[in-house]
Amino acid sequence: MTGSPETLFASPSPFAARRVLITGGTSGLGLALVRQFAAAGARVAFVARGGERVERIAREQPGTHGIVGDVAAKNDIHPIALQALGELGGLDVLVNNASDLGPTPLALLGDTDCEDLERALATNLVGPFRLTKAVLGALSASAREGRGAVVLNISSDAAINAYPTWGAYSASKAALHHLSRIWDEELSAEGVRVLSADPGDMDTPLHALAVPDADPATLKRPEDAARDMLALIADALPRASESRVETAQGARGVA
Repeated sequence: MTGSPETLFASPSPFAARRVLITGGTSGLGLALVRQFAAAGARVAFVARGGERVERIAREQPGTHGIVGDVAAKNDIHPIALQALGELGGLDVLVNNASDLGPTPLALLGDTDCEDLERALATNLVGPFRLTKAVLGALSASAREGRGAVVLNISSDAAINAYPTWGAYSASKAALHHLSRIWDEELSAEGVRVLSADPGDMDTPLHALAVPDADPATLKRPEDAARDMLALIADALPRASESRVETAQGARGVA
């Protein structure tokens, strides 16, 4: 997929005035998503652990709202949700993008410390679960208003394929992928879609940490992966005309 976010969608943009929250938003795919959602007219809040990077990205992307927090930390979840909903006035799209590899360098499962497995599960599975629960009321309200509501959980082909030394990451992503499928079924009557998508192997700091000697030229650019993710979310949202009809009829809204 090519082109800028502004030219990928028919006018008006499906993301014009949409309220979007992205985790892991200061590097790699998360940063590309922040930039492209903002360029497409969305109102964006993003989360990351590093205060200085959050402040810098917020300055570089005027109109976005940076939130310092760790999705793996239980006590950070409700403050993250409250800040995001307060800044945006509601929520239409949540992208659970923040990820943890587990042990680095990558290790066989038999050599993986329990703490490394716990950290991967906390970041890649439990954190997205908690944050989605915390904003589910706002997402359901958006769907009832006819705006649509989408949760996108960033998965990996490692959720499906058994790659040696990727055990902690793979197990957590496999669980997230199946959690997404179940939640999508359970929330369909509410008009909330829950998607899981593999963006592909990308030239990101996380991939470089996992495979230090990989050739960046063979990897997908985060900007290209982000455009794919925006297109996926756009397909799951009601069109502008549908939203107006559903709102007028008082429908619950389906994506």
